[in-house]
Amino acid sequence: MARIVVVGSINMDLVTLAPRFAGPGETLIGTRFLTIPGGKGANQAVAAARLGAHVAMVGAVGDDAFGSQLHQGLVSEGIDVTHVARIRDEGSGTASITVAGGENQIVVVPAANSRVTPAQVDAAAALFAEADVVLVQLETPLDAVEATLRLGKRAGVPVILNPAPAQRLPPEWLSMVRYLTPNQHELATVLNADPDADFRELMRRAPCPVVLTRGEEGAWFTENGEAVHQPGFKVQAVDSTGAGDTFNAALAVHLSEGLPTAVRKACATAAIAVSRLGAQGGMPRADEVTRFLETQS
Repeated sequence: MARIVVVGSINMDLVTLAPRFAGPGETLIGTRFLTIPGGKGANQAVAAARLGAHVAMVGAVGDDAFGSQLHQGLVSEGIDVTHVARIRDEGSGTASITVAGGENQIVVVPAANSRVTPAQVDAAAALFAEADVVLVQLETPLDAVEATLRLGKRAGVPVILNPAPAQRLPPEWLSMVRYLTPNQHELATVLNADPDADFRELMRRAPCPVVLTRGEEGAWFTENGEAVHQPGFKVQAVDSTGAGDTFNAALAVHLSEGLPTAVRKACATAAIAVSRLGAQGGMPRADEVTRFLETQS
C-alpha cells in the first residue's frame, strides 16, 4: 500500500449546472445546484485513498458548517486528518463552479487555505519520513509550498508538484521537485515562457522532469531524454472538474510501478472521473480502474 502525504487546499465546491456559460451581465436559469467537497489538495487526497493508498492530509478548514462537513468527509474516506487545522476566526475555502457542456468555470476563495503555514508543514515531518510520495499544489501560500519541497528533499521522498493555479516559480524550487505535472498553459507560466511554444520544447527547458497533461489527448512525459505520448482514453465527458487532481493522485499511487505504467493508469483514472459528475463524486476506486483498463485494447 502506497503511503501518500498531501499538502494542499480543502474547499467546499458550490456547483451549478447550466445549459451554457453566462456572458458578462447575463443571468441564466441553471438546471441543478450541489455542494460537493473539493479543493485541489483534498481532491488528490480522496482520489489516492480510493485507489487504496494510505493518505495523510496537511491543510486547514474554517470554523463554520462547511469546515465540519469537509473534515468529516476526509475522515469518512479513511484519510489521516491529524494535521488538518481548524481555523477559529476564518471561514472554509470555497469554489464556485459552473458546469456546462462537460467543461467548467471556477472562482476560488481560499479563506482558511490561506492560513496554512510552513510551521504546520514542518510539524508533519514524521509523516514525510514514512511517505512514498508527497503531493502539493499552489492553492495554499507559497511559503508553505516551499516548506513542503524542502521537507521532502530532507526526507528523501519524491515530491509531485501540480502547479495550479499557475504562477511563475523559482528554478531552485523546481530543482527539488521529482515530477512537475502541469498542462501546457501552466508549464509556460511556471517557466515564464511563450504559451504558444511547442510543449515538447518547454518540457526540455524545465529544470525537473515533467509529466504534461493534455486533456482528452492524454499525457506526455520524458523517458531517456525523449518525449513519450500516453494517449487518452475515449469516454463521454460529463464534468472535467477534478480530472487533473485524479490524474495526480493516480500518478503518485502507481509511481513505484514505473513512470510509463503510472502515467497510463493516471490517464485511465482521470478518464473515468470526467465521465461522472463532481470532483470527488466522480473519483473511481482501484477495482473500477482495473476493470476499465481490461476493456481497453
